[in-house]
Amino acid sequence: MAPPLPGPLAHLAPLLDHYGYWAVGAVILVEDFGVPAPGETILLAAGVFAGAGRLNIYAVAAVAFVAAVLGDNIGYLIGRTGGRAFVHRWGRYVFLTPKRFQAAEEFFGRHGGKIVTVARFIEGLRQANGIIAGTSGMPWRRFLGFNALGAALWVGLWATLSYLVGSHITAVYDEISRYQVYVLVALGVLFAAFVTRHVVRRRRER
Repeated sequence: MAPPLPGPLAHLAPLLDHYGYWAVGAVILVEDFGVPAPGETILLAAGVFAGAGRLNIYAVAAVAFVAAVLGDNIGYLIGRTGGRAFVHRWGRYVFLTPKRFQAAEEFFGRHGGKIVTVARFIEGLRQANGIIAGTSGMPWRRFLGFNALGAALWVGLWATLSYLVGSHITAVYDEISRYQVYVLVALGVLFAAFVTRHVVRRRRER
């Protein structure tokens, strides 16, 4: 029996129970060309299932890698053939608004091909990565190489960590939940300090 999945992972347990590897592949695939889907979350949940003996971790990693690369390449094709006009017209239906797309494209343009590798670890860019690469005209082979590297690192990291946690996921989640209030308070204090500093600096400039 797989352990009960806590917190945000819990709602994915029935999906993994019924569809297993197909669920992992499908959710990651559609997330990677812009459809709002919990791709990273289902990878973590599948890793936990594998750690408990319900799935094979090598199969989970292989399916996730192929789905990630394929999904991003579908996004690349959408961006390359449809261009900005397509994104501006239909992007809002997958939460890729023109403003969000422009910010992501500017960030992408500043950092070049290397951002394709690290984009998978950044929420928002993970979903728009392929589309932006396509609209910006990045050569497909260059995109494919950086994208495959990013997918391998992303899958390797989260699949390994969740697999190692395995049947101890509930205890780990309880520990995180116990201290999350303190973490949130600390972040709130830092944010307030940043805002205060910004306001004071603006007043001095005036």
